[in-house]
Amino acid sequence: MLARGLKYGKLMSYFPSGKNNDWETISPDEAGFNAARLADAVKFAEIHESPRPRDLEKAGDVPGLSQFEPPPWDQPLGPFKPRGGPAGVIISKGRIAAQWGDVTRTDMTFSIAKSYLSVLTGLAKKENLIHSIDDRAGEYVNNGLFAGEHNGSITWRHLLNQTSEWEGTLFDKPDLVDRNRQVGPGSDNSRKGQHRDLQPPGTFWEYNDVRVNLLSLALLHLFKKPLPEVLHEKIMEPIGASNTWRWLGYDNSWVEIDGISMQSVPGGTHWGGGMHISTLDHARFALLIHRDGTWNDNQILSRNWCQALHAPCDINPGYGFLWWLNTAAKEYPGTPEASYAAVGAGTNIIWIDPDDDLIVVARWVDQNHVNGLLKNVVLALA
Repeated sequence: MLARGLKYGKLMSYFPSGKNNDWETISPDEAGFNAARLADAVKFAEIHESPRPRDLEKAGDVPGLSQFEPPPWDQPLGPFKPRGGPAGVIISKGRIAAQWGDVTRTDMTFSIAKSYLSVLTGLAKKENLIHSIDDRAGEYVNNGLFAGEHNGSITWRHLLNQTSEWEGTLFDKPDLVDRNRQVGPGSDNSRKGQHRDLQPPGTFWEYNDVRVNLLSLALLHLFKKPLPEVLHEKIMEPIGASNTWRWLGYDNSWVEIDGISMQSVPGGTHWGGGMHISTLDHARFALLIHRDGTWNDNQILSRNWCQALHAPCDINPGYGFLWWLNTAAKEYPGTPEASYAAVGAGTNIIWIDPDDDLIVVARWVDQNHVNGLLKNVVLALA
């Protein structure tokens, strides 16, 4: 399929300048949309708000996550932030074609943080802190996390694809807490946290927050600098993100590296903490990935790495390097197969459609209607 953006020449070269709100808009017609249908898509997002509580700290648990966990596994380790209402932005050819809600509000974003970790892993490789993602992680991180025959055979690729099958306890949370976990609409988590025999690393796919937190801690050992500082310096500052985003760790996730105390950050907000960020900052991050790691004339990320992020995992073609894929249009029916997404509970989503040069960032959409929103955006294309 010919990318629609190829028809628009100079429009594809646009990057927002400055900070946060300095972002040009584009009319629906110039963006290739039917204006009425695009307005309908925005309305769809606004009326299908997530049923999740506005204040998770007051609610006492996280629906679908700690909700299913017995004490002490269900205990929060980091802060929660009251959420806002539905918000989002649709980016066409780099410009804003539509938006709704408060797109500058800093909100929790749950597992979208995982996709930021995948980008930081790419930075580690670019800086030769990782020679090959098929190397064993224990060859780089010698602190007991990857001790033994089973954990010692885990590679960086396994951690990125969620096929590591790592066994252990990290920051008081055992990997067992997320065994048998299911994700997405219609998930049955009645067996979440129950015993399941582990398989050799690389042979079984399972969505497991403890193992993603392990990747984050391993990267901290490589960079020897708090990951929020690395992200700010290497990614967010060069792309002109605001200074409002935060990536918060757990009360007990402080570790010592080379004699310096640093806080490891989680790949979500399962037990509190995680990334708090605005819709527009997510959109800048998404545009960087969509443009294969370039920002203006600056090659921030490896082009090859940006492509690898959405290459299908061998044993789960719907998943890449901590990004969700639309292989065979299975994840998001009615949208281009080449599209891919960073997704967090709530639902929070960054969806990238390279065929049509589109980015959708949506916050607090009922997970049962996320696909409907994306289909409506695609159907709005004239």
